[in-house]
Amino acid sequence: MSEMNPYQPPVPVENTAGGFDANGRLLDAGQGWRWIASAFALFMKWPLMWVLLFIVYFVCNVALGMIPLLGGIATMLLFPVFGAGFMQACRSAEDGEEISVAQLFSGFKSHTNDLMLVGLFACLPLAVVLAGLLVAGGAGIFGALFGGGTQALLALGVTFLLVLLLALVVSVPVYMALWFAAPLVIFDGLQPAAALKASFSASLKNWAAFTLYGLILIVLFVAAAIPFLLGLLVMVPVAMISCYTAYREIFFSE
Repeated sequence: MSEMNPYQPPVPVENTAGGFDANGRLLDAGQGWRWIASAFALFMKWPLMWVLLFIVYFVCNVALGMIPLLGGIATMLLFPVFGAGFMQACRSAEDGEEISVAQLFSGFKSHTNDLMLVGLFACLPLAVVLAGLLVAGGAGIFGALFGGGTQALLALGVTFLLVLLLALVVSVPVYMALWFAAPLVIFDGLQPAAALKASFSASLKNWAAFTLYGLILIVLFVAAAIPFLLGLLVMVPVAMISCYTAYREIFFSE
């Protein structure tokens, strides 16, 4: 039997179990339901605290929205920052630890600049809408000044519809890029551009699972809205938690 050479450098052992994969794994379409089921299981560990976190987040957004002109932009910029707080709470719940309202604001203590850069990307659909509305408004004024009448109004209406359609087309890839960006930044140390790219790539790769996931969420949200919207106190936190459960399954091996 050969003896080990004490002067030979140790050979590194790669640990692939549960390892992070920035490219994301391709999952079966049925996993879309599992993300929601796993999220509900995490919700049931601390249901009252999750509802409280959602209420505090909602109040913060309402307060930001009351700021003239800048309120809507501030809400979008800070969306990933608050999202990071939710992700921290999700990790605590997954580890069996108690969650707290203070965790909602943890994104303001770490990676804040990177998270706000991600939020800046979230403003892209709004920028498209505003630019389109300026063009449509200018066309309407121009048509009115030169006596366009009915044709000018028709052209203005068509322009508004095109703007909304363009915003929808832009929103889909934007939100695919945003979906996992916050956890990729705070947990895995990715830079904003890399996090957005990884999130978009993983979302595109798992389009079938995301389609099923989205359809199930729509049905659940409609059902939750029936009893005086009270069901949304559960469904909104579950939907936000499902972002974390999907992130864990896509970017980490079992």
